[in-house]
Parts: sequence; C-alpha cells; structure tokens
Amino acid sequence: MFVLWFILLAALFGLGFANALWWLAAAALVFYLVRPGRGGPGRRRGSASGHGEYGEYGEYRDYRDRQERWDRRYRRQRQGRWLRQDRQDRQESQESQENQEREDRRDHGRRR
Repeated sequence: MFVLWFILLAALFGLGFANALWWLAAAALVFYLVRPGRGGPGRRRGSASGHGEYGEYGEYRDYRDRQERWDRRYRRQRQGRWLRQDRQDRQESQESQENQEREDRRDHGRRR
C-alpha cells in the first residue's frame, strides 16, 4: 500500500512542473498521510506518531474493555492460586521456624 501512495505522490510531484496546482495536491496528500490521529492510511498501533500505543481513544477504550473482561473472567482462578501459594508459604515458614526452635533448644541443652 505504501508503494502505491509513493507512486501517486511521485506522479503528482512530476506533474507539478507543468502546473503548480499538482504540487498543492501532492502537499495535501502528504498532509493526509502524515497527519497525527484521524486514522489515516499507515496509522497502526505502536506507530512513531508520538501518541503512544493507541492512535485514538476508541482503540484504547476497546483494549481497556477487553482487559477488564479478561480480569473478571480469570480473577477467581488467580485468586485461588495465590491463596494456595500463600498457605504453602506460611506452612513452609512455620515448619522452618519450628525446626529452628528445635535446634536452638538442642544447642542450648548442649551448652549446659
């Protein structure tokens, strides 16, 4: 698609030597192709236009809604996994603490 736009631009520039109105048409085409926002051709997510990842608010809103639906759908699964992991961590921590206390008592008995 870019090649077609470039060919059209080159043709308008070449015709501009015959009539200056073609140069104005070429300038208008360049403006249309590079203007920020408005979703002109070549506007894609992550472009170097300085508008961030989304060219228009509608794209951002769609992304945000999809993300919110995903979060609602999988929140319970993740929450259950986090709770299981927390229980395992607490159990391991408690066992480690009990082992340390046992060793401390044993070491304290040897010192006497």
